[in-house]
Amino acid sequence: MLLTPPLALTLGPVTVLGLSIVLIVLAIAWLRIHAFFALFFAALFVGLATALGQTGPGRFAKAVESAMAEFGIAAGKIGFTIAVASVIGVALMESGAADKIIRRFIAVLGEARAAFALMACGFVLAIPVFFDTVFFLLVPLARALSLRTGKNYLLYVLAICAGGVITHGLVPPTPGPLVVAETLKLDLGVAIVGGLLFGILPALAGLGFSHWINARSPVPLRETAGSSLASLEAVASRKEEELPGFFVSIAPVALPVILIATASFLGPVRASMPAGLMDALDFLGNKNIALLLGALIALAVYVKQKAVGWRQLGDIIGPPLETAGVIILITAAGGAYGAMIKNAGVGESVRVLATNGGMSHVLLAWLLAAVIRVAQGSATVAMITASSIMISIAGPEGFGVHLFYIYLAVGYGATILSWMNDSGFWVFSRLGGLTEGETLRSWTVLLTVISVVGLLQALVASALWPQLWF
Repeated sequence: MLLTPPLALTLGPVTVLGLSIVLIVLAIAWLRIHAFFALFFAALFVGLATALGQTGPGRFAKAVESAMAEFGIAAGKIGFTIAVASVIGVALMESGAADKIIRRFIAVLGEARAAFALMACGFVLAIPVFFDTVFFLLVPLARALSLRTGKNYLLYVLAICAGGVITHGLVPPTPGPLVVAETLKLDLGVAIVGGLLFGILPALAGLGFSHWINARSPVPLRETAGSSLASLEAVASRKEEELPGFFVSIAPVALPVILIATASFLGPVRASMPAGLMDALDFLGNKNIALLLGALIALAVYVKQKAVGWRQLGDIIGPPLETAGVIILITAAGGAYGAMIKNAGVGESVRVLATNGGMSHVLLAWLLAAVIRVAQGSATVAMITASSIMISIAGPEGFGVHLFYIYLAVGYGATILSWMNDSGFWVFSRLGGLTEGETLRSWTVLLTVISVVGLLQALVASALWPQLWF
C-alpha cells in the first residue's frame, strides 16, 4: 500500500527552503529561542525533509549525523579564529591600546574633525572587536567631546556607528563576515582588503547623513546609567603617558591584516619566488597564525602595561573565550544549515527561479540578507543564512561575477533597518542616552543609508569589473 508523497517531494525544494527560513525567524523573533538552536533545528529540518524523499533504512539517522558532521566541519574552520580575535579585542581595551589609537586619531585630525576621527576609530577597532564593545569604548569619548564643545553629540555617536557597523559586517575576523567568506569559499585576503576598500564610501555616506540629521534634529547630552556627566572629566583627563605607544597599540590589528593580505595577493608572482620564502609567507599569512601573532602582541602589551606575569593572563583571557564560545556555536550551526541546504539540492531550484526572473545575483543576495535581518533582528544570523542560500544557488558557471560581490551584498543587506528586535538598537539607545523615537530617526536610518549605498556600490562595481580589479 502506497503512502502519501514525502514532504520534500510534495512541497518542493524551494518550499522546504522557505519553511526553514520561517522556522529560523519564528524561533528567534517569536519563541525567543537562542540563535544556536534556531539555526541547528533548521539544519535538522532540511535534512529530515530531504530524507523523506529518499528510500532505504536509516535515512533519518543519517540526516541527523550529516548535520552533526557539517557542524563539526564549520566549527573547525572558524572556531580558533573567532577565539583568538576575541582575545585581541579584550587585550586592546584592558591595556589602554584602544584608547591610545583613539587619541592619536583625534590628535592627528584635530578636534574640528572629531567626527571623522571617531568614525575612523570605529572603522579600525571593529575589525577584531564586536561592535557593541567598540561603541561602549568610544561613547564616553563622544560624550566628553560634546561636553567640551557644547554641541554635536548626535553627530559624534553616529560617527562611531558609521565606521563600526561597516567593518563589523564586512571585514574578518569579525564572526559574521568570517563565516560568510568561509561559506562562499572566498579568499580571506580578498575579503579583508576588499571589505576595507568597499567600506570607505558607505562610511563617508553614513558620516554625511550624521552631519545632516545632527543639524536638523540635534539630541542633547544626557546622563545615562553608570555614566554621569561629572565622570566624563576623568575619561577626558586621563594622562596619555600612561598608555602604550601607538605602533604597538595598533599592531595587533594591522599585522594580521597585512600578513593575510600579503599571502593572498602573491599569487601572480609565486612562480618567481624562492620556495622557502613562499612557504614562510603562506605560513605567516594563514589566518590562524596571523591572528595568533596579533593576540600575542596584544597580550604582551597588556602584560607590560599592567605589570603582571604571563601566568596571570588567565583572568583576562577567560571571559572573552566564553563569549567567543557562544559565537562559535552560532556560526557553526549556521554552517551546518548551509551545508544541509546545499546537500538537499535546494540551490538549483532557487537558481533557476532567479535566472528565469532575470534578477541579479548580487541584488538577490542583498534582498535575502535584508529580509532575514528585518524579520529576526540579528545581522550575524542574516549573513549566515543568506550566504548559505547563495552558495547553494551557484551552478557550474557560478554567479557570473566574482564571489566578492555576493559577499559584499550579503554584508550590506544584513546591515539594513535595525529596529527594536535588534540588540544593537538598544545598545545605541541605552548607552547613548537616546529615546526610542530618536534612535529610530538616527541609528535606524543611518544603517539603512549605509546598506543602500553599499548595495549600489556593489551593483555598479560588479557591472564595471565583474571579476574585480585587485
